[in-house]
Amino acid sequence: MAMLRPALVTFAGLTVLAGVAYPLAVTGAAQLCFPGRAQGSLLVRDGQVLGSALIAQHTEEPRYFWGRLSATAGFPTNAGASGGSNWSAANPALREAAQARLLALRGADPGNLDPVPEDLVTASGSGLDPHISPQAASYQAARVARARNLPKAEVTAQVAACTEQRQWGLFGEPRVNVLRLNLALDTLH
Repeated sequence: MAMLRPALVTFAGLTVLAGVAYPLAVTGAAQLCFPGRAQGSLLVRDGQVLGSALIAQHTEEPRYFWGRLSATAGFPTNAGASGGSNWSAANPALREAAQARLLALRGADPGNLDPVPEDLVTASGSGLDPHISPQAASYQAARVARARNLPKAEVTAQVAACTEQRQWGLFGEPRVNVLRLNLALDTLH
């Protein structure tokens, strides 16, 4: 019984410290230093939240750029069920998903005989990756331009404008945020 009181006091103290004070301090610091990111990097237009720059938005409309495949449960880009398929390269299900996506891409743009970039037929580890490679965006530019009745050069210019470079010039690869690109195109036409 003599050890119960110190154990309960320690438990309560650590609960307040680790469960309340620390999360409030980290949240406050994030809100102060990175307010947009702390709020989820939301993309807002005319007071309406259109999505997050951090979470992919699924579409198969020809007038929009398509993102990567999503292996999330329930529906594509389900943020509540983030995760990869965990299929190995030898798993037939992986090949079937890639083949289905390849057929969808070819069906949406039958005249495009260029090789399909790998990131358009594979899922990311989270299933929520909002980016594609500049090559994947270039592959889709002609289809999007036709569907929007825009010159391909104008669509290509938007791809270039929305291409993010390596972080601090060192980390990652150049990438295009699909939602930001599609929203930029929506302002044109």
